[in-house]
Amino acid sequence: MPDTKKIYQSDADRYHALVSREDYEGHLLPAILAIDPLKGKAVVELGAGTGRVTNLIAPHASSLTAMDRSWHMLSYGKSNLETSGTNKCQYALGVHNNLPMAAHSADLILSGWSFCYAAIDAGTNWQSALEQALREVSRVLRPGGKLILIDSLGTGYETPHRPDVLLNYLEYLDSHSFSSHWVRTDYCFRDTAEALNLTRFFFGDDALPMWETELGVIVPECTGLWWKSF
Repeated sequence: MPDTKKIYQSDADRYHALVSREDYEGHLLPAILAIDPLKGKAVVELGAGTGRVTNLIAPHASSLTAMDRSWHMLSYGKSNLETSGTNKCQYALGVHNNLPMAAHSADLILSGWSFCYAAIDAGTNWQSALEQALREVSRVLRPGGKLILIDSLGTGYETPHRPDVLLNYLEYLDSHSFSSHWVRTDYCFRDTAEALNLTRFFFGDDALPMWETELGVIVPECTGLWWKSF
């Protein structure tokens, strides 16, 4: 399997090329806004990466702080956002269990494909590490503030399929009063060569289902959203 930590530290270009192909039908933003419209809200995005979700939500929030533990990814995302003309965003380096934000300073915290690492990276201590990250969320949110978590429910699947590495994490969310919903966020690549190149780069050499359409080569993806007020 590819070394994702290495990718996050040194391969933002190819990573962004991959994620920019995801959700070609535009299902993710409406799913986020159905949970919270973001209007007038001070939003913190954790694990902002190269800014794909940042670009989606920035026009809807009153203010937005994009945080990531990789300056390589964060600086790439900053360049993308500035190119798009969005200037309301601030940037911060930090990790989920020690957020560099003042207490009660945010109305909403959103984390895409990253909050799970608070648990995964801790190994056998995953539950205590996850609970520390949730305490940090509670500290930073204003009373009644909301946390939205986004994670994969299966690359290459047309219906939800929980990845083995996320099972404990997702079961914890289910048992701790998080609401949830899922949407399809399929990838659409220009051609088979690009589909193979970018999916193997991040997901490894195991064959993924894909099919050709008039728009390009489709690889199915299911994405889950979990949310809770604090």
